Amino acid sequence: MAAHAGGLTSTPAVRVRDLHRSFSANGGVLNGLDLDIAAGEFVALIGRSGTGKSTLLRALAGLDRDVKGSGRIAVPDSVSVVFQDSRLLPWKRILGNVTFGLRGGDADRRGRQALAEVGLAGREQAWPYQLSGGEQQRAALARSLVREPRLLLADEPFGALDALTRIRMHTLLRKLCEAHRPAVLLVTHDVDEAIVLADRVILLDGGVVRTDVPVDLPDRSRNSPAFADLRAHLLDQLGVEAS
Repeated sequence: MAAHAGGLTSTPAVRVRDLHRSFSANGGVLNGLDLDIAAGEFVALIGRSGTGKSTLLRALAGLDRDVKGSGRIAVPDSVSVVFQDSRLLPWKRILGNVTFGLRGGDADRRGRQALAEVGLAGREQAWPYQLSGGEQQRAALARSLVREPRLLLADEPFGALDALTRIRMHTLLRKLCEAHRPAVLLVTHDVDEAIVLADRVILLDGGVVRTDVPVDLPDRSRNSPAFADLRAHLLDQLGVEAS
């Protein structure tokens, strides 16, 4: 179990039952999916393209109201989403992006604190185009976490970053989750990323959960035997030969 999962409560932060979503008459993307995520738990969602990972995330975020489907979804009243692209508003400076929509007279203070948490203290007045891709994603994380969400949804948030920046972002995300303790659902195509970050890895196939594996590793370094064994197991479940 990852360090940031300590003290999980028994009441799920997320509960999904018999979830169906379809985009055509030829078949569903989600076909009766069930899922629980505990408060404070970090879950990584993997699977081949087209298996419904992003569809599930959008359903939890309430972003698929026009899609045909059924089922029961219960999520907290405070949800934030981080996407692969930072989606910063180009006409607002970084502090304005982070505090956009925040209420209360202390919005600027909270925004500055959030930027400091992600290593962007002093960049409050920068424009988005003046930041690197990794810095833009840090700002997007600050924008999400300044709202103290009880559920953080992340859809391939590091997919466009170079390998070294991704590793640094992994460390930052784990640190932020330890501090803020939201439930997290991370959609990723990267099995290594899932193992490094998550308390539990779920594999979607055919629109349902096919594999649900706890990550209980004493050593999460990629060259550890336990890491390699879990990686090989998940790749086998995906139908990919381990390299």
